[in-house]
Amino acid sequence: MLTKQQLIAQFDANDVGEVGQLFGIPFTPETAEVVIIPAAWDVTVSYQAGTCFGPEDILYASSQVDLFDLDIPHAWQLGVAMLQEGEEWLEASETLRTEVTDYTDWLESGRPSKPDVAYLKKIPGIVNEEGKKFNEWVKQTALTWLEKKKMVALVGGDHSTALGLLQALATQHDTFGILQIDAHADLREAYQGFTYSHASIMYNALAIPQMSKLVQVGIRDYCEEEYQRIQASKGRIVTFFDQDLKEATYEGATWKTSCEQIIAQLPDKVYISFDIDGLDPKLCPHTGTPVAGGFDFHQVVYLLKKMIQAGKKIIGFDLVEVANSPDTTDEWDANVGARLLYKLCNWMAVSQGKLTTNA
Repeated sequence: MLTKQQLIAQFDANDVGEVGQLFGIPFTPETAEVVIIPAAWDVTVSYQAGTCFGPEDILYASSQVDLFDLDIPHAWQLGVAMLQEGEEWLEASETLRTEVTDYTDWLESGRPSKPDVAYLKKIPGIVNEEGKKFNEWVKQTALTWLEKKKMVALVGGDHSTALGLLQALATQHDTFGILQIDAHADLREAYQGFTYSHASIMYNALAIPQMSKLVQVGIRDYCEEEYQRIQASKGRIVTFFDQDLKEATYEGATWKTSCEQIIAQLPDKVYISFDIDGLDPKLCPHTGTPVAGGFDFHQVVYLLKKMIQAGKKIIGFDLVEVANSPDTTDEWDANVGARLLYKLCNWMAVSQGKLTTNA
């Protein structure tokens, strides 16, 4: 097996990338500094399914990403690799997703009496048990690579997939915060009866004692229960609603000023939870639950850059809810997701002293 330096020496970063290798670079998890867990799971998505194929779609699209980064010129030499996708989880996700669809259709039709109603009522319990197993698999997979001193990130799948990685990082750090970039607050308790719902990920994250603060950015779709939970959190949850950020800009505030306010709320160690629907839906039209509003690509990259310049350390991240169009010729969402993944990897590495920046 070639060493990392040998791989770097023989690779031409200006040439075509190798399809099937993340970003077309021939690193393995053993030779890479960043290991990506593909989380092919979207059982509880409540609108459009398909995010379980996000990891594979991003992997395929990533070979088209040009590797030169003006802020971090030698970023590709860091070494990033995606683990082999667990086919058994993808198969389980698709099977359970069918049952969840039957269950949610029954809920939304007013819970009518029908021959299979007894089984329908059992579906949340079945899904909760399988979700618990999936989270444990993510946690143990993450711990395996964290113990090898790798930086670990996750690509979903729906937003619920991040919980296992957060639990793994909680064993490595006494305290940390979460920067959540998202259209949704994700603070519902067991939405539709599903403990590990994509709409409950931040509610579940708050149960992690080491997670000291949740800073939400771009939120624009939330229920009254979630709003009240934010207000009652005594500052543990700080939410920068999309409407407020936009109105501040209309009245003369700069994005630089808003970023400074966001960063000021973060502790020194930060986990980034990035739901692609935090972006303007023109960049992610096929995500599970697109919402009007949101950020442009370089707005969020600027926020990442300013975070690192402020001395924050990114201890891990997830990128979730990426879904291509059912028309396989339309790969726009994965194209955007792959480029965002590259930026997240690079800036995490800068924050941990693994890469240098001239920004």
